[in-house]
Amino acid sequence: MQLAKDAGVEVVVKVGRTLYDPNELVKANGGKPTMSITQVEHAAQKLPDVPRPIPTPSSLPNPGDTSLDISQDRPVSEPDINRTQRSGAETSYNHLSGPGSDFAVPEYSELGLKPATTPHRGGETAALKSLELIISDESYTATFSKPSTAPTAFSPQSTTLLSPHHHFGSLSVRLLYWRVHDTMKAYEKKGKKASTVPTNLLGQLLFREMYFGAQAALGYSFAQTTGNSHCRFVPWHLPSTVSGGLITGSYTVSSPLHERWLQRWKFGRTGFPWIDALMRQLRQEGWIHHLGRHAVACFLTRGGCYIDWERGAEVFEEWLIDHETACNVGNWQWLACVAFYAQFYRCYSPVAFPKKWDKQGAFVRRYVPELARFPEKYIYEPWKAPIADQKKAGCLVRGEGDEDGENGVQLYPKPMFEFNERRGICIEGLKNAYHVELYGNDERVRNGSWRSLFEDRVEGPTEGNEGITEGPVKDGVSGDVDGDMFDARDEEEVEQGAKVRKNGVDKKDMGVDEDEDEAREVGGETKGGDEGKGKRKRGQGTLDGMFEGKGTKKKGKR
Repeated sequence: MQLAKDAGVEVVVKVGRTLYDPNELVKANGGKPTMSITQVEHAAQKLPDVPRPIPTPSSLPNPGDTSLDISQDRPVSEPDINRTQRSGAETSYNHLSGPGSDFAVPEYSELGLKPATTPHRGGETAALKSLELIISDESYTATFSKPSTAPTAFSPQSTTLLSPHHHFGSLSVRLLYWRVHDTMKAYEKKGKKASTVPTNLLGQLLFREMYFGAQAALGYSFAQTTGNSHCRFVPWHLPSTVSGGLITGSYTVSSPLHERWLQRWKFGRTGFPWIDALMRQLRQEGWIHHLGRHAVACFLTRGGCYIDWERGAEVFEEWLIDHETACNVGNWQWLACVAFYAQFYRCYSPVAFPKKWDKQGAFVRRYVPELARFPEKYIYEPWKAPIADQKKAGCLVRGEGDEDGENGVQLYPKPMFEFNERRGICIEGLKNAYHVELYGNDERVRNGSWRSLFEDRVEGPTEGNEGITEGPVKDGVSGDVDGDMFDARDEEEVEQGAKVRKNGVDKKDMGVDEDEDEAREVGGETKGGDEGKGKRKRGQGTLDGMFEGKGTKKKGKR
């Protein structure tokens, strides 16, 4: 902007990506990161109302001659983070004003990209059409509740799927806000009850504001553990390499086994059909349902693999068509229970949870086609199917997903671990990390001496007392499950550890366990009954059962 000003060009800056200016939101929150919906709501009360969008102009002034004869300094093409997505040369910078000299958005061919694999399409015309379809269904819009939407729905999906349009700017977030707001008011005037924040559509927008506010307050450190005063430190496997206080995009392979697990997770070869279907949908279409994102994130971090949430955030950044750094990072921190949310003892089952929504396994059959002919009884646990049934279905369960089938018989991998066992190990690891009570801005996290606080036997690369454990560095983006949930709260200190900080930041500034409704947006993890202390039996109070599955009153056909 300074170069433009120096050249005599007036620069006008308008905030349009969010409902509120994130910096102003932070100021209204006392200069602190917005770590809960409650804080966003209270801060917003001190700010002017969300401006209504101005009408679309009926015409645009003639820009005159747009041909340019000035010299061009072409940007450096390396590193090209989209290289894997290109099939040809990127030529959008060959002409400053584009091939038609009209400054139009570059065409697909100019970007040299491969043909799209996603069915979702962009552009303002498509966005406005989708918006009108949603608003026209008054009941759906007014009673929308995220936890009641099916993560297994795919044709069509159960949510609005407007988030990619917000990312690319093809739909104003303020326009959606006011259209939904007005629809809900009209619905209530008829004596009907609308859904409420945070689970309704307006609440979903406030979650977005929360993450943008946290990012504005914390800066670059928000997107990583190191240096992040509000991110709890956990000794995950495959930790990021850090230089000068910044993550480098590479990570230390602290365990070859966990590196294999990461790659199997990323490409949908875990041996758990629900997880694999979601990751394949993500890779093919660039989008998965919010609760699906929760399931795969929990599985990679605290609910199975115990792998650094930053690895998962990188994969999402690579593949999501609605990727926003603030929202992506915030959601991963929430699901890893390192910020925003602290009930680490509740995990998603890759079997019980999807059964609540899709007992027949239509979603799995769509995205994991090798299992399409498996009996319903085994669709989420194909390793339990007798060999005769596997052969009849034309798919054998064996290997790690890197072998090809033969003689017309396909292969699907065995589960990469026994889920109940790994879930228990992960929860014990989180419980231990909560007792240690370190955050990313602690000097012991920066210099590696945190290891002296963890016994060598605990999960993660904890061996030794100080320094970085040597291991290969890799570039970044590149059992029986009958039990629904494992509840590891067998000590009063587990709960107390989530309430007190040792470095002087109040619990209320962390956004942990502050409001049951905020947890309910993740799926009702609190939903009453969590206030008690002491031991619980395995499987009691399941997270998977907290969602409304088959039989839920339908809110609309979206």
